[in-house]
Amino acid sequence: MPDIKKNEKKYNLILDALQQLLEDRNIQNISVSEIAQKAGIGKGSIYYYFPSKEAILDALIERSYEQPLSTAKNLAAQTEISPFTRMAMLFQACQNSSTAFIKQNDSSSGNASAQDLAFLHQKYLAHVVSELKPALTEIIKQGIDSGDIRFGSPSALAEIALIVIAVKLDNSLIPSTPAETADTLQGLIALLEKGTGVVPGTLNYLSLMP
Repeated sequence: MPDIKKNEKKYNLILDALQQLLEDRNIQNISVSEIAQKAGIGKGSIYYYFPSKEAILDALIERSYEQPLSTAKNLAAQTEISPFTRMAMLFQACQNSSTAFIKQNDSSSGNASAQDLAFLHQKYLAHVVSELKPALTEIIKQGIDSGDIRFGSPSALAEIALIVIAVKLDNSLIPSTPAETADTLQGLIALLEKGTGVVPGTLNYLSLMP
């Protein structure tokens, strides 16, 4: 594996090149050679950092939403904060990440195909859920250990909650009006409360709207 920190400038040049090419090109029509040319480096250098074009895209998505996701993942260690408050903060980070994704793609989607946009959405949703699931699972486990939450499968609960939240906030897979989105998310909150055995209304303060 290459030392990314030592060669961070070249690593980011590659990501910047793909991001610029995506502004007016379809992802399937962009070659690794073109990415290398845009970045001003040799094609061989690309493969030093990434095994494929898809790996470059994955890294670009990760970099684009790194800050809100990094903040969310750090919450699992903040045990002095109640698990419910940390859940709310994590969901807020998910919302912030979704808002950033939608804003970026709205501003650069003029020449992108529907297929490309759907592909990027799919990659984004998979990234968000996989990145946030361990942190949310740990928060739920801590709530179970403290007696605040009663549930038998924290990992499953974390995945279900994140999939619903990410899909609804992204609003591309199942387009919804703001009222429909609010209704679905309020339903999720009610199910979380019932499923975890907390007093109804405990999670009403969760901010889940874009």
